[in-house]
Parts: sequence; structure tokens; C-alpha cells
Amino acid sequence: MNVDGYEVLEGLLYSREHEWTRVVSPKRVIAGITDYAVKLLHDVVYVTLPEVGSEVRHMQVFGSVESIKAVSDLYSPLTGKVLASNRALEKTPELVGQSPYGDGWIIEVEPTNLDAESKALLNAEGYASLIRGLGKK
Repeated sequence: MNVDGYEVLEGLLYSREHEWTRVVSPKRVIAGITDYAVKLLHDVVYVTLPEVGSEVRHMQVFGSVESIKAVSDLYSPLTGKVLASNRALEKTPELVGQSPYGDGWIIEVEPTNLDAESKALLNAEGYASLIRGLGKK
């Protein structure tokens, strides 16, 4: 769905900090930043990624995205073990902006508390309402 010029995909979960999560299976989720976040950042020039095997914690910083405008922290939508980091972003960080929900994914995690922590995330409608509200401030 298009919300005030920002793409919000059905079937994903969203954080209030503008990360998205795709639940592939109970043991595998993929996460990245939303189209809204990408458009606020503009041109992404660098992404700091966590190491495979490291632990990320629900709503704790796990990396950063640097643009020509600012450096923004990345918050993990879920607690778990990092299964993969998108190493393509090291050479081509602009993938985050070109395809935030596709080739611009950031991490893949094996969640340890998916059921409980996913309840703190927003569905597409909830996230759409959030960004609509941000546009009115």
C-alpha cells in the first residue's frame, strides 16, 4: 500500500523505529529498514552490520545506517542469533534505498522469543497509521 508516498507492505511487521520484519518461519526472520526511513535518510553511503553468530536483543541497537545527511541506529525488532548479514551492503549500501524490502535487507535472525516480541510490533495498517501521524506534526 502507498501511504503519503511511502511504500508499506502487507504481511510484514514494523517497529516504531522504522524497521520491518518478515517472518519466514518460526526459526527465521529477515529484517531491514522501511521505505519511510530510507526516504528520510536519502542517499545511504554506509551500513554497519552485526557479525553472523552474534546475538541481537529486542529493540536494542545492532548496527547503523549512514547517509549523506545523518547516521541512524538500527534497532533489532526481535531477540535472537544473527544467521546472516547482507554483506552485499558493504560494497553497495545504496541497495537499502533502491530496494528496502528486497535486496536491501539487513539481517536474518533466528528469534528466541518470536511470539511475545512480535506482539510489540505493528502490522501494515498500524505502521501506516504511525507514518500518517508523523506527517501531520
